[in-house]
Amino acid sequence: MTSKYYVGLALLLAASPAVLAQNLERRFDRATLRGNQLEIRTSDGQYLIKPYSTRIVETTFVPAGQSVELDSHAVVLAPAPVTATLKNKGNTVEYTTGGLSVTITRTPFQIAYAYKGRPLVAEKRGYGKTGYGERIEFALDATEALYGAGARSVGMNRRGHRFTLFNKADYGYSDHSELMNFTMPLALSSKRYLLHFDNPQTGYLDFDSKGDNSLTYETAGGRKTYQVVAGDSWQDIIADYTSLTGRQPMPPRWAFGNFAMRFGYHTEAEARATVDKFIADDIPVDAIVFDLYWFGKDIKGTMGNLAFDKDNFPHPAQMIADFKAKGVKTVLITEPFIVDSSSRWQEAVQKQILGTDANGAPLAYDFYFGHTGLIDIFGQPGRDWFWNIYKGLHEMGVAGVWGDLGEPEVHPGAMHHATGTAQQVHNIYGHQWARLVADGYRQDYPAERPFILMRAGYSGSQRFGMIPWSGDVDRSWGGLKSQPEIALQMGMQGLAYMHSDLGGFANPNLDNELYTRWLQYGVFQPVFRPHAQEEVPSEPVYRDAPTKALAREAIRLRYRMLPYNYTLAFDNHQQGLPLMRPMLYEEPDNEQARAVASTYLWGKDLLVTPVTTKGASEQPVWFPAHSAWFDFYTGQRQDGGARRNVKLAPDHIPVYVRAGAFIPLAPVAQTTRDYSTKAIELHYYHDHTARDGQGKLYDDDGETAQAYEQGKYELLHFASKLQGRELTLSLSSETGAHYQRPQRAIALQVHNVGAKPAAVRLDGQPLDFAWDGAARLLTVQLPASDHAASKVSITLAAADAH
Repeated sequence: MTSKYYVGLALLLAASPAVLAQNLERRFDRATLRGNQLEIRTSDGQYLIKPYSTRIVETTFVPAGQSVELDSHAVVLAPAPVTATLKNKGNTVEYTTGGLSVTITRTPFQIAYAYKGRPLVAEKRGYGKTGYGERIEFALDATEALYGAGARSVGMNRRGHRFTLFNKADYGYSDHSELMNFTMPLALSSKRYLLHFDNPQTGYLDFDSKGDNSLTYETAGGRKTYQVVAGDSWQDIIADYTSLTGRQPMPPRWAFGNFAMRFGYHTEAEARATVDKFIADDIPVDAIVFDLYWFGKDIKGTMGNLAFDKDNFPHPAQMIADFKAKGVKTVLITEPFIVDSSSRWQEAVQKQILGTDANGAPLAYDFYFGHTGLIDIFGQPGRDWFWNIYKGLHEMGVAGVWGDLGEPEVHPGAMHHATGTAQQVHNIYGHQWARLVADGYRQDYPAERPFILMRAGYSGSQRFGMIPWSGDVDRSWGGLKSQPEIALQMGMQGLAYMHSDLGGFANPNLDNELYTRWLQYGVFQPVFRPHAQEEVPSEPVYRDAPTKALAREAIRLRYRMLPYNYTLAFDNHQQGLPLMRPMLYEEPDNEQARAVASTYLWGKDLLVTPVTTKGASEQPVWFPAHSAWFDFYTGQRQDGGARRNVKLAPDHIPVYVRAGAFIPLAPVAQTTRDYSTKAIELHYYHDHTARDGQGKLYDDDGETAQAYEQGKYELLHFASKLQGRELTLSLSSETGAHYQRPQRAIALQVHNVGAKPAAVRLDGQPLDFAWDGAARLLTVQLPASDHAASKVSITLAAADAH
């Protein structure tokens, strides 16, 4: 990007003193209810307010002389037939949808939002023009915390920052990054509401940087539309936002396995040797990912070839087939740039698939990899050309798409695309790229789930199955420390699979402790994918023996947790729930919890605290109130409602389990191809404070698109009830119409049982059991059965019931 463009963007979004005067002069004319939509006429235009549900309302301002811009790149939800009412109350007009209400003050003109009578947010100066652009401004409470604006590392509560909305890589960032690959026009408040500014153009999102209790969205132009989403809980808000912008489809199950990856594999022999070494070392692996050397011997001058280099990869189809036979998928990097020295440059020019200058000629420019053009994925020729490349690779056996540099990394302001200028489409380039792949799969491979790894995106990119990652993070403790915040924030914004290059990517820093702690954290983040520059190996099989042993242990735990993790994917697909959840989800009214990212929830029931300090012997852990917590490794009990230091062990990070939780685990498999739920461990964490509990396990074939929607699934439900001395654990199976329930053996382990039970019964019949007093562990083997329901009754000793 040229410096001239950045200067122009800054000037465009500069504040103007004229704005305040203009808004003071805005006068209310009339309000009219048309069906369930409200039209407000003002002296300088009209507001259009419509509900999508009782908890989602959209407001659009149309300045006088302009027309409504209907197209949204984010919203896919059809407005529901909500009953809306309009009441005149003196100086105000109140528009109500049943949950959300909008109050319009006539003089001075203002719009305010409330949910079930609870005030949320109000326009401060609302819409206005600056000398160079436009803005929408809101008034904040003095104490509310703010989240959102995409992927950043600035602290969990992001209030006080002014964020640029311009997707841009931050190479080698550490513990602080103001601008990254995903800049989302989203603001979330601790008051439990969300504001989505439905406009992809570049601009700014100001989270009260001047300290005057203002939230301001600023842009060059485009839609003056935003949605307000509110709810009773954070779960409500993310469910509604992802219903508005689209839910993430289930990824293929192999996406939850371990990846072999580096920058990069230069030859077929090198790649084959790496996969074989994983197998020989008994370290599970599900995919091998090829960086840019697959299409060129050199980094520079070959981008855009998008075909295997015949010298270094003489038999690519056979290599891919051999990997598949071992249960290992192949994923290839692709970029949207075609350099003029590549084998496809002339083809790209002739087929008119590149971004152009103002005269319609291909716009070529210099960047690190060569003199290049950029594929115009907004035009049909570019989309068709790119998809045909992917289709050819798929027919060769390639199982996943990796889209790199998709901000785009270098995007001249003078470039034109089929649907707009660089400024207008920059932030949705990665979004549309993911859509291109997802649409191609739906058309040509409708039964398959795509794997789409992308470095840039936009609001709603999750509906295309995008798997985002946090860019080229530094191999440092600061780089590790920034990762939970980035992933937690992105999960709150709908992109729940945000994850990091485990071990860090940038700079050849050999730190085995850092590498180990990063992989141990990776067990409890959405995708387990070590990746780095090759000077220091990212694959555990190439580390020293002690480090390899610790990495192997972490990876094997990742595979044991497949039943739990895959069920988290199902909950995300159905409800939009993040896999990683911040403390404010658990304690929304605790002001201290609002800024916590060092401890988080993995799903509903696991509490995780990454170790992010070199040489640390203990770590502070935030234990949420309203529950007791058990050490996942030792079983030690901790009361909730406190922050405590816990001693660290070299072979794991602190992980705790909620009292009353069910945690299903599976035997370790070399690849997810061999995964099965026919024999599982089911861990229940008993506590006298947990009078009842619930859990579930979701299962399908791991590869069929929309398996749940087609009835090709099983949901195994777990429930507990403690009455007096009787602890009852119930298991029931729900199967889709096109799924055969397997015979399943369950090794039931009940934790925190301090005395030998008087009796254990299965469906009323006595059952043998084992009790380990030192470990406080009751073990019961439930024989293989295809019964849809069963009940285990445990008569506890008196001390275990109270």
